[in-house]
Amino acid sequence: MIKILGFILTIAGGIGLVMGVLGAFGSFNVGMSPWALIILGIVFFFAGIGLLKNRKDTDQT
Repeated sequence: MIKILGFILTIAGGIGLVMGVLGAFGSFNVGMSPWALIILGIVFFFAGIGLLKNRKDTDQT
């Protein structure tokens, strides 16, 4: 279960990073500040990577 949450956070962080970078340096218009998306993307991405690296899955028998 923890690995699934880590995977979801990593994917969400990657999407947030891409949207934020495209909003800040490209022509992609998002509904909020692109810098906020970049910061949230970094936080979610590293939280997901940390969960994937350091936690064992609790559903294993």
